Amino acid sequence: MSKNLSKIAKAKKIKYFLISFVDLFGVLRSKLVPAEAIGEMQKNGAGFAGFATWLDMSPADTDMFAIPDPDSLIQLPWNKEVGWLASDLWMSGKPVDASPRVMLKKQIEELSKKNLKMKSGVECEYFLISQDGSKIADERDIQSKPCYDQSALMRRYDLIKEICDSMIEMGWNPYQNDHEDANGQFEMNWDYDDCLITADRHVFFKFMVKFLAEKHGLRATFMPKPFENLTGNGCHAHISLWEGKKNKFLDNGNKLGLSKLAYNFLGGIMHLAQPLTAFFNPTVNSYRRINAPPTKSGASWSPSSISYTGNNRTHMIRVPDPGRFELRLMDGSANPYLLQAGVLAAGLHGMNNRVDPGEPLSCNMYTDYKNYPNLKKLPDEIEEALEKLEKNKEIKDAFGEKTINSYVKLKNSEIRNFNDEEKFDKRDPITIWEKNNTLDC
Repeated sequence: MSKNLSKIAKAKKIKYFLISFVDLFGVLRSKLVPAEAIGEMQKNGAGFAGFATWLDMSPADTDMFAIPDPDSLIQLPWNKEVGWLASDLWMSGKPVDASPRVMLKKQIEELSKKNLKMKSGVECEYFLISQDGSKIADERDIQSKPCYDQSALMRRYDLIKEICDSMIEMGWNPYQNDHEDANGQFEMNWDYDDCLITADRHVFFKFMVKFLAEKHGLRATFMPKPFENLTGNGCHAHISLWEGKKNKFLDNGNKLGLSKLAYNFLGGIMHLAQPLTAFFNPTVNSYRRINAPPTKSGASWSPSSISYTGNNRTHMIRVPDPGRFELRLMDGSANPYLLQAGVLAAGLHGMNNRVDPGEPLSCNMYTDYKNYPNLKKLPDEIEEALEKLEKNKEIKDAFGEKTINSYVKLKNSEIRNFNDEEKFDKRDPITIWEKNNTLDC
């Protein structure tokens, strides 16, 4: 039986609920609902005009309704009067196919037919910057190799502590916080879980970090590449498949500790990496991070070719430990639900077709890529990624042709808006349009 949100509100003294959903561009949309009305909202949903968000709808379309998932409830640690809820979108009595959370749940359902679940964790990198976005917030953070810098980390102790304390209180089991490879850049890690739970928490994490940063007089950005000379914001995903309590990716008899199932799953991701870049790297700015030249620290820490390896961070996929792999392609602008949905759809394709990823490579791909001219390259621009997505049958079969066409249509409208104002060239400085439209992604 579903949890009764009205009873929960009384027990937890919640006065208001944020009924939230994420549109195709990853924008978090919400209505603030008083606890007295949550019973009706739990049953019938909160009404929204789809055209007013990044969904392919018209002003003439009927209302869509966000029906909250009570299992996703998070009571805001810094304001316990408010509860946050992830929601699924419905219209005319049916789920909205192009709702990112619905898209993910569709792939989860397909995987469940094999009696399997995908578990995942994400590494969300972000910058703390000035309010106008022109520079990093800490002017003393100037080392050429600032990764793990204790002094810079501890100068942000109050904020990092509040975020980490919040995750502890919410039961996420955070286990480390660090200063990352770029000046002003941080990362905070929490336990992996079922992929839907991870996606919901990923959405909330971005909201929480930005909100609490503002509380501390700062601004947080997950923008892929806010500064030309600094390492960009990645969002690496760690992936494994489980049957009950058994990790189906684990094979201790294999050199990398992966099962045949894991290699097929990994092979599917490699096969569909080019079109899925449109999901994993969805902004104009994303392509300043991909195929980027070395940064101030000496490495971009982002992939350029479609390859996999053992414990080697210069490849698109690495296997750091037996029983899981890390996909290093995604950046901070990725829609949390499309990130997980894309991985799962590609993995299912690989499993169903027994896709062989080939042999792993052990080279330094940042310096030795010229020795592998036959490796497929990642798209150089968002237009190329969208073109490959639009033409890809496997992804359209997974999500529906209409849904993919809608995504491409909306993204192309965004690109036209960019082209009306700016010109994209990785050799040129980051444009005003990129900052205005991506700093708050």
